Amino acid sequence: MRQVILDTETTGLNPATGDRIIEIGCVEMVGRRLTDRTFHYYINPERDIDAGAFAVHGLSREFLSDKPVFGSVVEQLIEFVDGAEIVIHNAAFDLGFLDNEFALLKRPPFRNLASKVTDTLLEARQMFPGKRNSLDALCERFSISNQHRTLHGALLDAQLLAEVYVAMTRGQEDLSIDLIDYTVGTDNEGHTKSLPTNLKLLAASDEECQSHEKVLAEIAKAIKKDPVWSPIQTTS
Repeated sequence: MRQVILDTETTGLNPATGDRIIEIGCVEMVGRRLTDRTFHYYINPERDIDAGAFAVHGLSREFLSDKPVFGSVVEQLIEFVDGAEIVIHNAAFDLGFLDNEFALLKRPPFRNLASKVTDTLLEARQMFPGKRNSLDALCERFSISNQHRTLHGALLDAQLLAEVYVAMTRGQEDLSIDLIDYTVGTDNEGHTKSLPTNLKLLAASDEECQSHEKVLAEIAKAIKKDPVWSPIQTTS
C-alpha cells in the first residue's frame, strides 16, 4: 500500500478570497514504512502574504519571489501523488487550496488523484474527544520529538505527521516499529541482510530464574490445575 503524507503552507486562510499555496511538502510511505522519496517546493503566489499567516510559517513575498509558480510544478506533483492514499491533518483545508490551484489551471480536482483521503484530525478527534488534537499536541501525546519545529514548514510537518499517523494506527497487538525495516532477507544485489549487530542480549541470572519458577509454581497452585506452560507428561 502506497501512502503520501502531505502538508501545505498558504498566504492566508481562504482560497475563495484569493489566497494561494506557497509551500507544499510530501513524503511517501510504502507498507507503513517511509521511503526516501519526497516532494517539496516553495511556490511563488504572485500576491502578498497575510500577516497572520507569515507569523505561522515565516515565508515572505520577497523570499518567494524567485520561486516557481504552482503551474510549473503541477505535473511533478501529479506524478508523485497519483493513485496513492493521501494522509493530511485537517484535510478540508489543504484539499480546498489544492483543488483551487488545479481549478485555476483548468484541471480536474486534485483530490481525484487519490485512491483514498485520510484526515488525521478527524481520526484524532474520534480517538481523543475533547482533547487538543493539533499536530503539536499529537506529537506530545505520542512522544514524538518536534523541538526543531519553531515555525510551520510543509515538509517538516509532513514528516512529523507520518510518525503521528503510524503511532495512531498501530494496533496494541502490533509491537513492531513500522518506520524501521529490520527484515532479514536479501537486498537488491542479492546480499544477505541481517539484524543489527549492536543489539545486547541480556540473560536472566540463576537467582532471577529461580524467582521466576517460584512465581509460576504459586500461580499453578492457585488455579488448582495444570497450567498451560507445564511440560507435557507422557506415559509409556
